[in-house]
Amino acid sequence: MKITSRRSSLVGSILIPASKSHTIRAVAFATMADGISVLKNPLMSDDARSALAAARVMGAVVNEDSDWTIEGISGRVEPAGSYIDVGNSGTSLRIFTALSALFNQAVKFDGDDSIRQRPMMPLLSALETLGVKIVETTSGKCPFIVQGPIKGGSTRVNGISSQFLTALLIACPIAEGDTEIFVDNLNERPYVEMTLAWLKKFNIEPERQGLEHFFIKGGHKYNAFEMAIPGDFSSAAFPLCAASITGSSVLIRGLDFSDHQGDKEVFSFLSKMGIDMKHSAEGVLVKGGKMKGIDIDMNNTPDALPAMAVAGCMAEGTTRLLNVPQARLKECDRIAATAAELKKMGADIEELEDGLVIRQSRLKGTNVHGYNDHRMVMALAVAGLSADGETVVDTANAVGVTYPGFVKDMQSLGAELTITEND
Repeated sequence: MKITSRRSSLVGSILIPASKSHTIRAVAFATMADGISVLKNPLMSDDARSALAAARVMGAVVNEDSDWTIEGISGRVEPAGSYIDVGNSGTSLRIFTALSALFNQAVKFDGDDSIRQRPMMPLLSALETLGVKIVETTSGKCPFIVQGPIKGGSTRVNGISSQFLTALLIACPIAEGDTEIFVDNLNERPYVEMTLAWLKKFNIEPERQGLEHFFIKGGHKYNAFEMAIPGDFSSAAFPLCAASITGSSVLIRGLDFSDHQGDKEVFSFLSKMGIDMKHSAEGVLVKGGKMKGIDIDMNNTPDALPAMAVAGCMAEGTTRLLNVPQARLKECDRIAATAAELKKMGADIEELEDGLVIRQSRLKGTNVHGYNDHRMVMALAVAGLSADGETVVDTANAVGVTYPGFVKDMQSLGAELTITEND
């Protein structure tokens, strides 16, 4: 599938879909819980359904409707199945790898071509230190087999992706023994805070020194729960940037600014660049216009790098997106990919080891590659809304990973986006 994007002016309001990060965490906790949990307003996306598929393999009973109900497996001594295909979902891969390590039965993990390139060694090594067997892995990546149980003890994990630590924080409280975790090089800290907030819902608060050292008592139990999933700030970055670069007025609805999601900082980034924003009970009214380039530490917000690079093209002067080396470890190397594709559109953009330098540029439409990466596809489609001519983005099926309604929602604002099937 391809998305064709043309210069547009936007107006109206948009309701942001539910958070991927919260939805997958909710599925994971519900899977391990005692009783039937209810997830209201879950994200209906490919990644979320990968998490549901993993939950079923673990033995949970899942019913999908407008709300999801999940009957958990608390106390079960082994999973119902032995093979989990996570599709394109890195979050599901990391979390369910750790959860499967609670059992004696071996479980094999695999996914699509992108997942097979995603690093897993920091988590696998940490689990091995805790007594888990890892076999049939190539360079610490999928496919691999996990056989527990987690025996407790002391371990160390590299936090180049916060998901490695999140996975341990979710699994270790329900392991039999106590666990001590030392953390090195932690990125994306807000997502760890999100995980800790989830644990607090179950009255579990690990002893810790900052986010670098945790002591977690084992033997806890997760109780069934009911939760409305909040809106996704990562998805909101795309209509937000679209309004900003096209000089449009858009009301963005459905977000909770008290939430721990890292990408809520994108609103602050664009405000500092000069975009007018008014918060009310209805949402955030964004009025696009003149922007100035600034330096931005992106370490907490790696998913926003492609969209912010597009915004940087429209800003006077120079925009530097810095301190985000983990963006190279996502569905694709987003630093290299963003630089390569925006250069095709005429951007004055320079690749750094840990980010990008972007100078104000006049973009021209052309054919660009989406790398089967949902955030790359959406960012490039947004870039086309302020470019001369026509921009065609390939591998557009990838938007289904987190934002299946992206094109329809943007069209409702007046965006000239059209979908075509591949030739």
